[in-house]
Amino acid sequence: MRVVIAEDEPSARDLLVSLLRQCRRGALVEASLSTVAATVAWLKANPPPDLLLLDIQLGDGSSFEVFRQVEVACPVIFTTAYDDYVLQAFEANGIDYLLKPIRADRMAAALDKYDRLRGHFTADYSRLLKPARRERFLVRKGADLVSIPVEQVAYCFTEDKLVFLVTKDGRRSLLDKPLGEIEGELDASRFFRVSRAFLVSIEAVARCSAYTKGRLALALRPPIEREVIVSQERAAAFRQWLGE
Repeated sequence: MRVVIAEDEPSARDLLVSLLRQCRRGALVEASLSTVAATVAWLKANPPPDLLLLDIQLGDGSSFEVFRQVEVACPVIFTTAYDDYVLQAFEANGIDYLLKPIRADRMAAALDKYDRLRGHFTADYSRLLKPARRERFLVRKGADLVSIPVEQVAYCFTEDKLVFLVTKDGRRSLLDKPLGEIEGELDASRFFRVSRAFLVSIEAVARCSAYTKGRLALALRPPIEREVIVSQERAAAFRQWLGE
C-alpha cells in the first residue's frame, strides 16, 4: 500500500508513520508533506497513491484547499484535533476521520475500512466520488415553489442561523440546507466559500481589496450591507481561484 502523509507537526507525523507500519507492515510512505502547497504540488506531479493521510490544519491553511486546487484521485483518511469538519471530510473523498491523539486501534479500524472498500477504488475513483452538481434550487415564494437555476445565483449567506440565496437580480430566498452542504453541491470553479457566512459565485465578486492582517475585503454584486471578508487562511486560495 502506497501512502502519502500530509501533517505539519513532526511528532504527529512520526506517530502516523509508526501506527501505519504497526498496522500494515508492507505500507510504503511515499511522501511526508507539511503544507497545502506541497501536497498540491506532489499530487500534480505523481500518480495517485493508494491512500492519503491528511491533517485538516496544515502549515499554510486548511487542507480542504487541496481539493480546490487539484483533483484528489484516491481515498483519504483525515486526521485532526477537532471534530468540527466531519461533514466536509466525508464530502472530500474521506473514508474515515481520526481524532488526535490517534490510537492504534482506531488506525487499524480505518485501514480495515480501506480494505473493505478497496474493490471499489478503480481508476475512475475520483469520478465516482464526485458528487452530482446541483443545477437548480427549489425555493418557496409565498404559496408557490419557484425553481432558480444555479447560473442565476450570485451568493448564499447565513444570518441569524438562517441561510439565504441571492440571485444576480437581487432577489432573496430562504434555503433549507446548511451552507456547508450547499457548498459541496456546487462547482468549486464557480463558487468559493470565502467565510463561514458567505459562499459567492465568481460573477458576484465586483471588487477585491486588501484588508487588515492579510485578509481581503470583497464588494459583491448585487451589493449587501455587510462586510464580506476573506480570512487570512483562505486569502491565497481565493486569489488563485479568482485568477483562474
